[in-house]
Amino acid sequence: MSPFFVMSLLFGLIFGQTASLCAPSEYTIHVEKRECAYCLAINTTICAGFCMTRDSNGKKLLLRSALSQNVCTYKEMLYRTALIPGCPHHTSPYYSYPVAVSCKCGKCNTDYSDCVRDRVRTNYCTKPQKLCNL
Repeated sequence: MSPFFVMSLLFGLIFGQTASLCAPSEYTIHVEKRECAYCLAINTTICAGFCMTRDSNGKKLLLRSALSQNVCTYKEMLYRTALIPGCPHHTSPYYSYPVAVSCKCGKCNTDYSDCVRDRVRTNYCTKPQKLCNL
């Protein structure tokens, strides 16, 4: 390895995160409505990756807000809307979902992010599946 690469890696580890470790990543979400005939598999991007976190030894001396850990979260996102096939006329067939444009390491905002990792897999279809590539 070149000395420049080693120094860059050490600098990134010492002074925060390295940008390539928290980035938009391809992800498939499954969406279905009880009234609709199909489940829709949507290919999108989410923020995923590693962020440097420092855990303090003096937890009892610090405010709770000072103890939050950095997570890989949205820096910039947009919303797209997909049409779920097989919905009756009285049901809205539209589903809006976020698309990560860029990501950052920061505090998790529960307004638009799920900050807890589920242990149970809930991203699946119970109805016939249609694929949506937007």
